[in-house]
Amino acid sequence: MLREWMHAACLALAVLSSDAAQAADPTPLRLGLVTFGTAGWEVDTIGRHGFAASAGLDLRVIELANPEAGKIALMSGTVDLIVTDWIWTSRQRNDGTRLAFLPFSTSVGSLIVGRDAPLASLADLRGRRIGVAGGPLDKNWLLLRALAIKEHGFDPARDAQPVFAAPPLLNQQMSAGQLDAVLNYWPFAARLDPRTHRRLLDVDQVAARLGVAGETPALGYVFRDDWGREHADAVAAFFRATLQAKETLRASDDAWEPLRPLMRAEDERVFAALRDGYRAGIPSRWGQAEKDAAAALFGIVAELGGPALVGEAGRLAEGTFWPDASIPDSR
Repeated sequence: MLREWMHAACLALAVLSSDAAQAADPTPLRLGLVTFGTAGWEVDTIGRHGFAASAGLDLRVIELANPEAGKIALMSGTVDLIVTDWIWTSRQRNDGTRLAFLPFSTSVGSLIVGRDAPLASLADLRGRRIGVAGGPLDKNWLLLRALAIKEHGFDPARDAQPVFAAPPLLNQQMSAGQLDAVLNYWPFAARLDPRTHRRLLDVDQVAARLGVAGETPALGYVFRDDWGREHADAVAAFFRATLQAKETLRASDDAWEPLRPLMRAEDERVFAALRDGYRAGIPSRWGQAEKDAAAALFGIVAELGGPALVGEAGRLAEGTFWPDASIPDSR
């Protein structure tokens, strides 16, 4: 009788242990990532410091060849999240694919000119060769056009000579003197030598000059609405982990040392510029005011980009920004 009781007790304990183990199993989360991009620095920090594991997540990075591959992977269900912008997110929602956006970074790009170039303002770009990353529908380019039209009465798309190319090639052309100016994403702008180049304009200054108040993220983590509803706890846990990583990278220079291989900085000057650029893009707040600012910016780029950029609806889709995420004002 005692042997039978002990056997039953062991079976019960085994079942309880199994249930406990299952309850403790982390939630898998597949993140499609261009690992040499800036989000890779944040995600590496999340893993290195155990922020995902402590939040009950099994964060699995699926390496992508480029951002467009990420969009395909998300739409096909190969990954759960990718990094992209809210304009594309809104267009997909307006076209029937319900996606949602969590803020990642407010850093965008810069307009760079030669240090000794006779260019003092956007007005001096008339007739100049301007290298542009991202193509004619890139948000940075559209905002630059909008500001030139507002402040100086000319459209660089018509009254200058835009040259569209990949960011590294544009840097090469700028350094070789083949361009008068280059509008490039901030990690590439940071690599241009300040001894021979200077910033004429940072794109994050453009919104205020266009009359839009409020900080707006340029990029975010994007996922499908239905997946987000089914995994709401995982979404919240992942967002907390990203904020923990941001705070770690904001506060600690030592936390950047393991990221050197990912950053591919040519020298210490570039390393510091990339670190400082990431820190400058950490959202200091995320609430209704920032969402309203995004809607106002959407209207500006939609006017210039048209249906080719935003789709036929022409407005920021309701629900583009995941409602259960906020960042208290840290200014």
